[in-house]
Amino acid sequence: MRDRSLLTRSLGAFREQASIPSEGAVLPAFLPGVGWSDHWSFWQHGYPALLVTDTLPFRDPDYHSSDDTPDRLDYQRMARVAAGLEYVLIKLATPESG
Repeated sequence: MRDRSLLTRSLGAFREQASIPSEGAVLPAFLPGVGWSDHWSFWQHGYPALLVTDTLPFRDPDYHSSDDTPDRLDYQRMARVAAGLEYVLIKLATPESG
């Protein structure tokens, strides 16, 4: 919950650049899935972090199984997300003027 400003700034930057819809939410750590990725380790040491996800683990029963193969990926959509995230990193590395 303490990373709300990081989420707000990141989501704003993503929406400036990315040509793909996005949603953002600040959620408590006890909700299923909130701590399922690398960002959790950063939280444990007091570093701000956020998770970028398309919620696939909740939508695809084959996620992380032998049936989860590269031919099922949407590479064009992934490229659009990557371009948006690149812009987020650039914006986060730039001091806010104020």
